[in-house]
Amino acid sequence: MSTRKRLIAIVDDEFDIAQLFHDALVTINGFSVFAFTDPITALEHFAANRDNYVIIISDLRMPSINGMDLVKKIKELNPFVRTILMTAFGIKDDLFQEYAKKEIINGFLQKPIHLADLYTEVNNQLHNYELQKQKLLIKIK
Repeated sequence: MSTRKRLIAIVDDEFDIAQLFHDALVTINGFSVFAFTDPITALEHFAANRDNYVIIISDLRMPSINGMDLVKKIKELNPFVRTILMTAFGIKDDLFQEYAKKEIINGFLQKPIHLADLYTEVNNQLHNYELQKQKLLIKIK
């Protein structure tokens, strides 16, 4: 069992949402949860800690970097991290479909988000992360 702290980040330019999700997820044992309102700061933190991150939850529409660009950059730095995109808007975007198919986006949440739905999606992604890591370990052996 690794003693390394695993990380989860919430990235949303609305402080109240980032803080609410942070407060909800900080109760998960074995994880440190970070909330960012600036996607560039979030990306810098991720780059400095890429091997410790497990999940990134990002809003779609943000200033400077939108959520799809952010998760793409994150996957380029660490393809194993699980990404969840959230938005209050409908998505009928071919790029979104392509990213979902290529697993650049691993999950999606439609705002308004109930905390039970957030927990369910995060737990699903944690499970998938662990399965992915186990498959990698089996290939290495």
